[in-house]
This record gives sequence, C-alpha cells and structure tokens, in this order.
Amino acid sequence: MDFASIGGIALALIGILAGMMVEGGSIAQITQPTAAMIVIGGTVGAVMLQFPMNIFLAAIKAAVKVFLHKGSNGEATLAQIVTFANKARRSGIVSLDADLPSVSDPFLKQALMLAVDGTEPTEVRKIMQLELDNKSEIEEKIPAVFEAAGGYSPTVGIIGAVLGLIQVMKNLSNIDEVGRGIAVAFVATIYGVAMANLICLPAAGKLKFRHREEQMIKEMMLEGIISILEGMNPRMIETKLRTYLFDSHPPKPGKSAEVGA
Repeated sequence: MDFASIGGIALALIGILAGMMVEGGSIAQITQPTAAMIVIGGTVGAVMLQFPMNIFLAAIKAAVKVFLHKGSNGEATLAQIVTFANKARRSGIVSLDADLPSVSDPFLKQALMLAVDGTEPTEVRKIMQLELDNKSEIEEKIPAVFEAAGGYSPTVGIIGAVLGLIQVMKNLSNIDEVGRGIAVAFVATIYGVAMANLICLPAAGKLKFRHREEQMIKEMMLEGIISILEGMNPRMIETKLRTYLFDSHPPKPGKSAEVGA
C-alpha cells in the first residue's frame, strides 16, 4: 500500500473542505450528482475517443498501482545476479542453466537463457534492449491517458457550468433561484479542476515514476548478465549494478550481496 498516495489525496481533500467550511460553506453545497455525471462522463468519453480501447483498459487497471503497489525488490535481484556471477566464475556460464527454473522474472530469465546458449554479449544487449524499448513504449502510453484526462476535465467542467447557467436564465424572474442556480452551476467547474489536479495529473506522475523504477531494474538485470558474459569480477558487478537502485544502501564492510555464493 502506498501511504504517500493515500495520505496525499486525503490531506488535499481535508484541506480544501476544511477551508471551505471555515469560510462558512458546507459539503452539501458542492454535492451535485448532475455536475459529477457531466464531468466524469464527458472526460471518460473524450479519453476513450483519443486512445485505443486496449490502452484505455490497461490504464484503468494500472490505476491500482497508484495506491497499491508491490515494488520491485532491487536488492534481492542484485543479490541473485551476484550469485550467478560467482557461480559462472567458478563453473562457467553453462552451469547457470540449472538456475533457470528458479528465475521468476521473465526478462531476467530470457537474458540468462541467451547467455547460457552462448550468445555474444553484443547480441544479448541488442535483443534484450529491443524488447525493453518496445515494452517501454507501450507502458509510457498509460500515464498519457491520465494526463489527457487531466487536460479534458477542467474544460468539461466549464461545459457543465455553462449548461447550468443556461438553466439559470430560465428563472431570471426569481432572483433567489438565480443566485442558487449560479452557485450550483459552478460546482461542475470545481469538479473538473479538482479531478485534474487532485487525481488525474498526480496519478500520471506516480505511474511515470513506477514505470521508470521498473525499467531501471530491468536495465540492471541486462547489464548484470552482460557483465557476467564479459567475465567481470562479481564484486565489481555488485558495485556497478548498485548504481541502478533507486534507494540503494551499500553493504557494510565484510558483508556483500553474494547470497548463496
């Protein structure tokens, strides 16, 4: 669970609602199902028009990552690669064939399989980098869905406000109804701006960060396998790969990531 995301949106809503109530407002004043229907429906419709359905559905599923995310265990992956390096140094790269079933990550497993099969380091890099780039291009479209929603929702909110004002014009003879109607009309604008700046755009930024974090781990995997093929010293490999970790803590003297070596 990402407490930063949950706490952030909770703090934003509490701050806005508390400030409104201090000024004499009430939550009931901004509770307008019609305005919410216009903003959410219009925004989702515009996004669906811009993106293919498979990308749109992938973005809906990825929204869970904003609040619930099982982070990549970079330290464990680093330790596994260093273990492979030690074993390859002692028994040769072919000895890692027995470790293939224990590798759970598909990207690392494929890179290791190519290495065991005797593929040249340059070819391994070329093949795996191509796969990494292609997958990255697809995953980069998911945050773009939320960015697009963040761009559309304020405009759709204005449309909702204008529609509300049109209804107000029908009651110009009753000044009390006019004042109340104008207040209701602008709720749609609030919904549009809040949806963009409290949900859609921050979610896009968080998903970009998640994507980059996962990409760095995969780049570390590829560089680790290439280094093993090139015969680099396991301790040098560990030092080299640790630079890929977002929150890396170098081991204390006398300790190493050489798990199972």
